[in-house]
Amino acid sequence: MNPIYLDHAATTPVHRDVWEAMLPFYTENYGNPSSTHSFGRASRTALNRFRDAMAKSLGCLPAELIYTSGGTESNNMAIFGIVQAAEASSSGKKHIITSAIEHHAVLHPCERLERLGYEVTYVPVDASGRVTAREVEAAIRPDTALISMMYVNNEIGTAQPIEAIGQLARERSIPFHVDAVQALGKLPIQLSELPVDLMSFSAHKIYGPKGIGALYVSRATKLLPYLLGGSQERKRRAGTENVGAIAGFAKAVELLLPQQAQVSAHAAQLRGLLLQQLERQLGADGFVVNGDPQMAVPHIVNISFPGVSTESLLMNLDLEGVAAASGSACTSGSLEISHVLKAMKLPENVTHSAVRFSFGMGNSKEQIETAAQKIATIVARLRIT
Repeated sequence: MNPIYLDHAATTPVHRDVWEAMLPFYTENYGNPSSTHSFGRASRTALNRFRDAMAKSLGCLPAELIYTSGGTESNNMAIFGIVQAAEASSSGKKHIITSAIEHHAVLHPCERLERLGYEVTYVPVDASGRVTAREVEAAIRPDTALISMMYVNNEIGTAQPIEAIGQLARERSIPFHVDAVQALGKLPIQLSELPVDLMSFSAHKIYGPKGIGALYVSRATKLLPYLLGGSQERKRRAGTENVGAIAGFAKAVELLLPQQAQVSAHAAQLRGLLLQQLERQLGADGFVVNGDPQMAVPHIVNISFPGVSTESLLMNLDLEGVAAASGSACTSGSLEISHVLKAMKLPENVTHSAVRFSFGMGNSKEQIETAAQKIATIVARLRIT
């Protein structure tokens, strides 16, 4: 049985060229980039080269990119760094705006800040998982210190109107942070053209290694460091830079961003094929597609199969060699109902039967046809039992 991997939104395999770009920094050019000897200088030179290349691809200045351990750290660094800067300035601003469907790497920091006396407004979403600029505008207060919104939702693929929200933030001089972990390589990102002050990225969603990410911080944005220690990353993020992983991140950006249109077209084709095959085998009323049908990235599709539990379907798919996900957290061995689907106020039979399928460059039409057949067979069997 040849396994079929349909969980690229969780992580992607490391591209062979990425792996080859990383290897020298573990076996030959292994110097600490903060060291002053030749080994360290060689690593520092390479690090500067990688930062320059990534900044050029993303449309920002090299000095505006801070390397982190991944999307979670980037989000935490943005949120805590902004509120601490506001506190240090004695502005008295202790209000944050975010959405109800953010990744937990944003929601949990906000919850901690609430326990510390901050106020957080969780802007609601509609049935397709979209926020509106109007709702965000209504939530803005004189003491708003930060607005944080994800670009693309990791569970349903819905994209948010970050340009409209960013304009609102800019007009009111409120720092605007965007979690773009699922958007990098899927949507055009030119930071010099976007009304965004901070943006989070992660390498392992674009065929790079795990454990490396980046945070864009515009020159005009005041941010206090989240990690303290050394003076790395212009004194904004302490810790020896992971040069090998950064080499992989830079190579992944170099490879994927120029192919963005082709990668998206391939994902759209696979998504369309999966839905077509499921409709042919289960009928148009045999499943429900969750999310916005137009304002979404094609590599993620969230589908509910009413009458079948998410957990049962995922277990049976795994036994059949198909890897998919619920998109929700796993607690004590049981799946929790997605907070994203709950926020969309979908019917219980929809929220309890949702599965996320996410496509990648290595998936073929044949794999999708096989997966659709397996899905339909399992769903039909579970509905009978």
